[in-house]
Amino acid sequence: MAANKKKFLSYLIKIAVLVLATVFIYKKLTDNQNLKNFVNLVNGLDKSEVRFSIFGILTLMLLNWFIESVKWKYIIKKVEQISLWKSIESVFCGLTWAVFTPNRIGEYGGRVFFLSAKKRIKGVVAMSVGHIAQMVLTNIFGAIAFLWFIYTFQDMDAWVYVAIAFMTLVFCSFFIIFYFNIYWLDNLIGNISFLKKFRRFSAVLESYSKYELCIIMFYSFFRFVVFTSQYLLVMKLLIPEIAVYHCILLVFILFFVQSALPSLDLLDFGVRGMTATYFFGFITNQEIAVMAAAALIWFVNLIIPAIIGSFFVFKLKFFGNNY
Repeated sequence: MAANKKKFLSYLIKIAVLVLATVFIYKKLTDNQNLKNFVNLVNGLDKSEVRFSIFGILTLMLLNWFIESVKWKYIIKKVEQISLWKSIESVFCGLTWAVFTPNRIGEYGGRVFFLSAKKRIKGVVAMSVGHIAQMVLTNIFGAIAFLWFIYTFQDMDAWVYVAIAFMTLVFCSFFIIFYFNIYWLDNLIGNISFLKKFRRFSAVLESYSKYELCIIMFYSFFRFVVFTSQYLLVMKLLIPEIAVYHCILLVFILFFVQSALPSLDLLDFGVRGMTATYFFGFITNQEIAVMAAAALIWFVNLIIPAIIGSFFVFKLKFFGNNY
């Protein structure tokens, strides 16, 4: 492909990404009743407390994605050395792509197109290690919280509860064992005939030692604590009487359920809102406040970063390292 054609096509794709992200964000923010409800609710609260909470949530958002950037730099060093700033750019750019793609699949493209052309497929494989680490924590804490939930709010025979507790133990153990033996995926690919040709890319999974997997898990845990704290801040702002430990455990369940549901990030506030309303309904009847809290977290954690990421879209290189 001629250089001019590559350059033209590259700009066309970048403009398309920006247009799609802008249209989707605009559509979902226009007349968003839950965000309006949040504004109405905080208008009646102490202004200094509101400012403190909003500042805290925004600061935690930046911390969350900064940790993810440090984690991405650490993960991708097995494939290519990149600077921390380049990692930050790629993480935010990935969020711009993710916002209009199912199950955030565009996030992979937004990140790996910052890498050298020959290393992008390995970059996708390496990125999955970080996502799996986050998934392991979400499932383990969510399963434990769900066990607490059914014990507290559901009537059942003791033997049924014991059986569920045993299944929860097996479930959590499976994720821990799988994560720390992630090279099994590479072996599995090598044993499936039509996937063998991809093994030269999946072999990167075998390069992570258990110590390195622990470091990646630590970064993931730090992120988990950060976005749990965001929910706690906004819930305590809108529903101050809610018990802290109830709120934390229900947030764990919220993450757990959401991770299992296929969704589009821009529709995710609806999924979050309905899930949050159902589970928090067991400890509070303030449905509007719960929906408003979920909408705010969706806006701060996904929409604002996607807007920030749009400034880095033109740094993507689709055709080698030139365009």
